[in-house]
Amino acid sequence: MLRNEKRKYLILLLPFALLILLFELMPLANIFINSFRNPATGSVTFANFTTLFTSEYYLMSIKNSLFVSLLSAFIGIALALLGAYAIHTAGDRMKKFYITTLNMTSNFQGIVLAFAFILLLGNSGILTTLGEKWNLAVLNNYDLYTTSGILITFIYFQIPLATLLLYPSFDGIKTEYKEAASLMNATAWQFWTKIGLPLVLPSIFGTFSVLFSNALAAYATPYALLGNNYALLPIRISSMFTGDVVQQVELGSALSIVMLVLMSTMTVLSNSLLKKFRKGV
Repeated sequence: MLRNEKRKYLILLLPFALLILLFELMPLANIFINSFRNPATGSVTFANFTTLFTSEYYLMSIKNSLFVSLLSAFIGIALALLGAYAIHTAGDRMKKFYITTLNMTSNFQGIVLAFAFILLLGNSGILTTLGEKWNLAVLNNYDLYTTSGILITFIYFQIPLATLLLYPSFDGIKTEYKEAASLMNATAWQFWTKIGLPLVLPSIFGTFSVLFSNALAAYATPYALLGNNYALLPIRISSMFTGDVVQQVELGSALSIVMLVLMSTMTVLSNSLLKKFRKGV
């Protein structure tokens, strides 16, 4: 009976395993092989990675992606913590309203999000026009098509995603903990640093890693906003694989490996920091 059940489970898992093999493992293996291939001779070489790290053109895309991803993740986490705590303290009706709204806004990204920001803050956007009419320099002189524009759009879709990931962790902070801390004359600062933060911190580390990867791999929003005029890893990689004149598959594969290493490093780093914190506690 047990063997028959295991066979049934294995059969049911076959379509899923096939999808992973065809759309994840095989493309990843192909990218890895191409990243070490000489485009002229087909031999194994490290020249592709040497080119990436010695050319300012490619280094700029790595620097910009890291800057935007880290900053948007930090700001997204900070604002999401406030939102998650608000959901935790809200009543059932308001909690449902918040979560429904967050589910809607977390899916509002890509080309649609870029178009919405162009309508609001573009050269002829609604807020830009109002800033010019009311002589508001902050709006009138704002340039959406720069790093700050990319950053604002990234923060916008980071906040609802981070809030959805963080708010369940606040449910672990039970009322009894707060009452016990109050009976022991603990201040709010002492409660959050000794009890609240250790309970929420695992979710913070995990969410930060997700937000970083989410921003690092984002393609549709920055491309719709700035096209190929801004150096980001996904945009550079896409241009190398889909170039109208010249395709640089080997160089694009090497840049894809760099992006994958950055994501993996952030995941490993967040997990190691969490382990050290738990040992310290």
